[in-house]
Amino acid sequence: MATVNWRTINIDLLDPESSSNFDTASLAPAITPVSAAEVQTLSGQIKQLLRGGDAEGALRGALENAPYGGDSSAKEVHLATVVEILQSIKQSEMSPMLSRIYGSEGGPEALDVLMKYLYKGMSHSSQPTSASTRTISPQATGFSQIHSRGGGEGGGQAMSVLLSWHEKLVEIAGAGSIIRVMTDRRTV
Repeated sequence: MATVNWRTINIDLLDPESSSNFDTASLAPAITPVSAAEVQTLSGQIKQLLRGGDAEGALRGALENAPYGGDSSAKEVHLATVVEILQSIKQSEMSPMLSRIYGSEGGPEALDVLMKYLYKGMSHSSQPTSASTRTISPQATGFSQIHSRGGGEGGGQAMSVLLSWHEKLVEIAGAGSIIRVMTDRRTV
C-alpha cells in the first residue's frame, strides 16, 4: 500500500459543488466595451440637458448609461459629469427627484448606480489632485503636515454635496443599496 500524505489532497476538487469546478467568470455579467469618445459625446449630451434646465433628465441619462466597459479615463469623464449634475441640483429638490426616479421603471437600479458614483466621488475627493503640490514638512510634535495651509480643503464643497446626496439616497432607497453596490462586480 502506497503511503499518501492525506494532508496534501485537495478535497475541493472532489466536491462537485466546489467553486474550483466551475468558471467563476460566469458570475460577472457581460460588459460591452465603451470608448472614451463615446463617453465624451454622451457627456456633452448630458451637459446640454443640464444647461437646458432638465437636471432630472440629465441625472437619469448619466445613471442609465454608466460606462462599465470603459477605460479609466472614460470613467473619470463620466464621474466628473455626474458630480457636476449633483452639484447643480438644489438640496430642496433632492428628495422629490430621488423619489420620482425610485418610483420609475428601472429606478432602484439607477439609484444603485448613483450610490456607486457617490462612493467613487468621495474616494476621489479625499485624494489630493496632481495639480496641488504635496510637501511634507516634519513638525516638532512628531506629526507631518502633508498640505500647506489651506491647500487640503479644495474638495470640501464637493464632499459636502456628495454626503448630502448619500443621506437622501439612503432615506429613499434604504441601506440595501449600499450592500448591492459593495457586492456588485461592475465598477463605475
